[in-house]
Amino acid sequence: MRAPVSHRFVRLLAALGLAGALLLPALAAPARAAGEKLVLRVGTTQDLDSINPYQTLLVTGYEAFELTYNLLVDFGPDLEPIPGFADKWERAADGKSWKFHIRTGMKWSDGTPATAQDACYSWGLAVVAIKADAHIGAGYLDPGLKDAGVTKVECPDDQTMIAYTTDASDRILQTYLTIIPRHIWGAKDYKAIGEAKFEAPLVGTGPYTLAEWKTSQYARFVRNPNYWGKQGAADEVVIQFFKSADTMVQALKAGEIDYARGPNADQLKALQNQPNVKTVVGSANGWTQLAFNGYGASNGKTIKGGGPSTKALLDPAFRDALGYAVDKKVLVDRVLGGFGDVGNTIVPPVLGQWHVEPDHPRTFDIELAKQKLDAAGYKLDGEGRRLDKEGKPISLRVFLPDTNDSDPKVAQFVKDWYGQLGVKVTTQVRDSATLGNIVLPPEAGKDYTANYDIELWGWAGNPDPNALLQIFKCDAIGSSSDSQYCNPEFDKMYEAQTAATTAAERKTILATMQNLIYDQAVYDILYYDANLVAYRTDRFGGWQNQPTANGTPLFSYGSINYTLLTDATAVPSPTPTVSSTPAPSPVPGSSATPAPTPVPSGSGGTGGGGGDNTALYVGILVAVLAAAGVGLALVMRRRKGTPREEE
Repeated sequence: MRAPVSHRFVRLLAALGLAGALLLPALAAPARAAGEKLVLRVGTTQDLDSINPYQTLLVTGYEAFELTYNLLVDFGPDLEPIPGFADKWERAADGKSWKFHIRTGMKWSDGTPATAQDACYSWGLAVVAIKADAHIGAGYLDPGLKDAGVTKVECPDDQTMIAYTTDASDRILQTYLTIIPRHIWGAKDYKAIGEAKFEAPLVGTGPYTLAEWKTSQYARFVRNPNYWGKQGAADEVVIQFFKSADTMVQALKAGEIDYARGPNADQLKALQNQPNVKTVVGSANGWTQLAFNGYGASNGKTIKGGGPSTKALLDPAFRDALGYAVDKKVLVDRVLGGFGDVGNTIVPPVLGQWHVEPDHPRTFDIELAKQKLDAAGYKLDGEGRRLDKEGKPISLRVFLPDTNDSDPKVAQFVKDWYGQLGVKVTTQVRDSATLGNIVLPPEAGKDYTANYDIELWGWAGNPDPNALLQIFKCDAIGSSSDSQYCNPEFDKMYEAQTAATTAAERKTILATMQNLIYDQAVYDILYYDANLVAYRTDRFGGWQNQPTANGTPLFSYGSINYTLLTDATAVPSPTPTVSSTPAPSPVPGSSATPAPTPVPSGSGGTGGGGGDNTALYVGILVAVLAAAGVGLALVMRRRKGTPREEE
């Protein structure tokens, strides 16, 4: 996976005399009126589906609950464990439990004391659900606690939570489970909380709390006055939902938003020369895939009025043949503009410790795909239509979300390639929330029918590969599965790798699991797409990537980067007047403390325009012009790094 390419453009003015003075103010953002709130505006083309953290299916939902709530243990700049709801922790000497100290004096945003009882309630919901062999809501959060081997939690006092575990690893410190306020939700069990309607304003312990949400428009977060940690410069955060990446990018150029998540490749390249804009190409811990609906393959079940339109999709040989008809290199080059890598197995290359290449890779070969279909019993009729084993022409329905400009282009390529095999393809675009429901089978509720053939969508994972592996387990059907795949052998290996005592042992099992899913063609992983973002530097500074080497500032893990932002429009403190009088000696017992070093901007990105210290540059330029009375020559510096192949 490519690391961010480091292009940085620093533009000073080509100016003479008065012309230079007139142009100088364009370098700085307009000054805010006294008392005016500093609002961070973040753009995305993905709408918010729910503000119940147990119901959301989307990255935007995770961002919303990460801003509002804390995890028990949060993620640091490089995904290391850092204090969250708990400020310290330790494993018991016998290795069978962990003690978490809940920070003293912490309060919820409504002023209610936040204690270990809140943590016990939140984790206890998942413990009960796990014992009942069930999930909370959509089933994305509680599997992490199960994988950590947590069997019981107890809180002997308001500052202590003890978690008992059968797992010998530190996986418990990566548990992605929010701590919600017991005084608001404590009457609800895991079933009720999974279905609960959370409404703004929310109450949390995070740096901001959701104050207002208007579907398809925006979600507004206000500063939590009781937040226990470092506060970022923004008084409010507004996540704005755009219908297209083009309108989002135009808003960024106009200064109407400060951060744009997900411009396409052409838009990102165009932004690299935009004044006061910096671009970042982050490595994605996830992929874009074709998920084949295999409902009923393991148990013979059918769905009245739903399910796959042909039994061919239940046949690994049919799915395997289709894989030879997709040129993934073309997709990376022509759809992603080179910002991504060809896909194959279900553990992304960014997780280099665990990723393996397939033992029997499929290569693009239309003629071989035809031969494999013929050999598997899927013949052509006289009109060139590919028939299933019941003699019916195969016509596949591909569903995709409306949130990514790249997906319709991918769908068109797939339609053309499959068409060369005699397989007809129709595409249907849906909003993310609707698509999330379309792929659910009756196991999720009596009204769901999994009425689709192929889902063109994607997944994003956590630092541990289990977050992505669990969607192929049998018990994921009805919650997170979009392939309806069930193989007890895969489930056994999942449990075995989770219980592995060494990294080498776990890697061996993971390699077998990755090859199993690949060989059975449960998915056709098209590519590991990069995370493309752009942000402005004239209103906020202190932008940092997470992870620092190859991540992005926002929509990553946790809320730490929001707390690092600084006000780029703040007027620098006056420089002390130079005096010939010697500086006084420090008072006995005190120390001469150096001035704090400014927080550096995010590393590893590509970008153009000014930096985070625009106001300081303006002051220096004005002083030089005034003193010399002459113009400045145009200075253009370009620092260009080479893409680095990771893992």
